[in-house]
Amino acid sequence: MSTSPAPLGELSADELAAVWRGQAKWWHFGCYAILATAVVVALIDDPGPHGRWPTIALLLGIALAYAVFGRRAIQHEHTVYAVLYQLCAWTCLLTIIALDPDFEAWLVFFVLFPQIWATVEVKPALVATLLGLLALFTATVAPSDNPRAELPGALISVVISFALSAALGMFIHRIIKEAEERAGVIDELRSTRAQLAAAEHAQGVQDERSRLSREIHDTLAQGFTSVIALSRAANAAMDRDDVDAVRERLAMIERTAVDNLAEARVIVAELTPGHLQSRTLVEALTRLTDTVTRETGIRVTSTVEGEPAPLGGNAEVVLLRAAQEALSNVRRHSGASTASVTLAYDPTRVTLEIADDGTGFDAATTTPGFGLEGLRARAAELGGDVSVAEAEPRGTRLVMELPR
Repeated sequence: MSTSPAPLGELSADELAAVWRGQAKWWHFGCYAILATAVVVALIDDPGPHGRWPTIALLLGIALAYAVFGRRAIQHEHTVYAVLYQLCAWTCLLTIIALDPDFEAWLVFFVLFPQIWATVEVKPALVATLLGLLALFTATVAPSDNPRAELPGALISVVISFALSAALGMFIHRIIKEAEERAGVIDELRSTRAQLAAAEHAQGVQDERSRLSREIHDTLAQGFTSVIALSRAANAAMDRDDVDAVRERLAMIERTAVDNLAEARVIVAELTPGHLQSRTLVEALTRLTDTVTRETGIRVTSTVEGEPAPLGGNAEVVLLRAAQEALSNVRRHSGASTASVTLAYDPTRVTLEIADDGTGFDAATTTPGFGLEGLRARAAELGGDVSVAEAEPRGTRLVMELPR
């Protein structure tokens, strides 16, 4: 499906340059078309004092100068090409006027004057336009039989032509300059947006690394420490020939290893690529609760209230991370046998609640952990809040609310 081109004010510098390059072909076509029309007029009209072929040759000379220098000048390859083209073209035109004063030379004006403004900046264009008009004034008035009589009309024509040409040329230059300035601003905005996206990505990676390091420290590292301590205790019991103690320590080592394996599997499940990319938030929460139930033995249920609706990737990630953090705390600290995850959609907000039937906590003496503070910071960035309280009749209840 085709799309319409963006306005000039919405293009970057590279895109704007591509637009100008695309428009150059129309400048080429217009120049050759007008010169071809002038050649046809020279062939049709009565020949001048020197015949029609010098006029046609000079018109072809203008076309050749455009092919060699003018095309490059239109594409702004170098100012020297604009100067060389204008000198060649105006020399040919003034020669045509001198050889055949009755020739319709005004046709070529539609080529040369716009090309002045298309190839150089404003001040040089003003000077070149004035010089061109003065040259035409001299070429038409000086050879006439009564120069004094034609002088007033010619001067008025020069003044009007210069005023109109300058006004139109400066207007077009102003539009082009504004488009170029806006293109520069758009490039800066895009660059800034890319830098912000990279910074947000880097911060997200850092946050995830911090969370993962806390998970490993609080679960696997502590478990391995326990395994080492139990192994040393088993060796000491073996030295005392205390078989019962050795068996007890080995059984504890096995239980600790099993628990660590379950923790590792849950962490891996949480870090599975595309956790939210190929499924909805509701599906991701259901998968999370099933994984926790299977790996830890804690019966976790998942409930949805209201009509589920997309919340945007960032909000859904924050909600999923809150559920992961809360269930991780349930596994490690609560001693709960059951837990519930409830996701409620209201017209103006979405609420996530994780409750368990564990031992609970004393709000007066318990200091919020780094994980909970991280959740609160994430929720605050989205205009939401996180609260933790004792559940009824026992256990802990975490609630995260985010605006929709």
